[in-house]
Amino acid sequence: MSVGARITGWFRRTGSELLGWVLIPVGIIMMPAPGPGTLVLVAGVALLSRHYVWAQRILDPLERRAIEAAKFGVATWPRILLSALGVVWLLVLGAVWWAEPGIPEFEVLGVGFGPELPAAGWLTALGLWASALAALGLLVYSVVKWRGPTPSDDVTLR
Repeated sequence: MSVGARITGWFRRTGSELLGWVLIPVGIIMMPAPGPGTLVLVAGVALLSRHYVWAQRILDPLERRAIEAAKFGVATWPRILLSALGVVWLLVLGAVWWAEPGIPEFEVLGVGFGPELPAAGWLTALGLWASALAALGLLVYSVVKWRGPTPSDDVTLR
């Protein structure tokens, strides 16, 4: 048995389970922070679904709902355009947080903000950019996979 086959076999058994158990708390921690926390959490459950029935039970309805949402999101061109604008918005917000501009000082319910952005810096910017890349990848995948031909696309030449 080669070393590559041993490593592959180990990852299929132990490594994927270990990675799944690591991704779940990381995804939970990432949920309130800007970034793809939900995707990380679902990835952890997906890895654990290879080993545990409870994880498969959680993953099955999530998969069905995600496919329904993706089909709904790419059903019309305005929805696709709005999703693409959301990707651009995340990229711009990442650039703003990277630049750390000063903001006016203000107060909300006794909590003061300014003159710096909350959580300003490169870490928040990278989280926003990771979210933008994930959103773009999912949008492209959904368009390719579920954007069916419209009746006007089905023109036959005679």
